[in-house]
Amino acid sequence: LDLRGIFPPLTTPFSPTQEVDYARLEENMRRYASIPFRGLVVLGSNGEYPYLAPRERLEVVSCVRRALPRERLLLAGSGCESTQATIELTVSMAEAGADVALVVTPCYYRGAMTSAALVQHYTEVADASPIPVVLYSVPANTGLDLPLEAVLALAQHPNILGIKDSGGDITRMGLMVHKTQQEDFQVLAGSAGFLLASYALGASGGVCALANVLGAPLCQLDRLCREGRWQEARDLQHRLIEPNVAVTRRFGIPGLKKAMEWFGYYGGPCRAPLAPLSAPQVEELRGAFSTNGWL
Repeated sequence: LDLRGIFPPLTTPFSPTQEVDYARLEENMRRYASIPFRGLVVLGSNGEYPYLAPRERLEVVSCVRRALPRERLLLAGSGCESTQATIELTVSMAEAGADVALVVTPCYYRGAMTSAALVQHYTEVADASPIPVVLYSVPANTGLDLPLEAVLALAQHPNILGIKDSGGDITRMGLMVHKTQQEDFQVLAGSAGFLLASYALGASGGVCALANVLGAPLCQLDRLCREGRWQEARDLQHRLIEPNVAVTRRFGIPGLKKAMEWFGYYGGPCRAPLAPLSAPQVEELRGAFSTNGWL
């Protein structure tokens, strides 16, 4: 499977009573259909995955698969704390229509999550999975960076397709690309803030929260990099950094959902205990987009 391109990690729309709003999810997908994404990610960090019941997770995957053209890939988060639960959910995600399983690092007992433990976990998941597996390292949420030596060992597994790395360590990403050139292994940038730098070092694509809001410009950045138009790509990347920080590190999912509404998508509320932005925070968020020419 070729992962080259941009994947938005979809937000999960909730009603005012915090129920999953499948009609709004389909509505957002109709709008995304006109943007040349390589595919979509569901049930990642931006999908409020930890707050969804198992039944809801599968229903979200089924809903998105029905609405998504077959040529577009569907990556679904299936990482759980135990290896057994991860395998069971991964199999269920495949049955619901996912093309690829995105498996986050187990982290509750992070002190025990050595390279050896993580290699064992991912190997067992990949052995049992009916669909390819993409590793997912997101230390801002898990407090755990998937060690480089573990990534390099797992890259040799025939059913492990690549990694989504959200840590932002460009040196580490460059080493992953360099050290896995003999493997069929693809590195995906986990944020729009370092997308250009990742492409310059050989990354295949990006899973970027900002693509929920500025999908077309991110696909344009992807195209400029592939065509070697680096000056234009750099100018565009510069304008994306502040909005990206605002909807990720600064204000997180509540900020991302608020920004979506300014661009014609349904954002809506988050599930508690994630709280909405205050009025001053909304103004700061707006400023990050307007000063860079997006609003």
